[in-house]
Amino acid sequence: MLKMVKWWCKVVTSGEKWVINMFMGEYHHTIDDKGRITIPSKLRYELGEEFIVTKGLDGCLFVYPKEEWNAIANKYKDLPNTKDARNYLRFFLSGAVVSYFDKQGRINISQPLINYAALDKECIIIGVNERLEIWSKDRWEEFLHNNEDTISDIADKLFAPNL
Repeated sequence: MLKMVKWWCKVVTSGEKWVINMFMGEYHHTIDDKGRITIPSKLRYELGEEFIVTKGLDGCLFVYPKEEWNAIANKYKDLPNTKDARNYLRFFLSGAVVSYFDKQGRINISQPLINYAALDKECIIIGVNERLEIWSKDRWEEFLHNNEDTISDIADKLFAPNL
């Protein structure tokens, strides 16, 4: 039995309906001088009315639906009180903000998060399973360039037993 949550997306292809429990795709948008960026309408529905934007890894921002964020927060409660855990939580949680859409489907990103992700005009929004990531265009292109030769090797390491 499938448990559906509101951030699942429906894909229609060849007359068949599929239900996929992940964010996916790449979308090109701009951020304005006030720190607002439009989120594509199909992703807005999946995110829900309120969601969390925080510092991500690799120089991007992570955007989580509220339900997913709550699941992550519950896992963090079980982390040991070690220096590594404290440092990671400081990094990850210090920039976290609850966000909402305005009437035009935009979100407002705080200046510290804009600075962290080096967002400047052209941005890339990608779906990555349970979250969205917001990248500066330059960082995204650099990431792709730096990793294009290793993706096949990474896939082999992660999925070889399942292929």
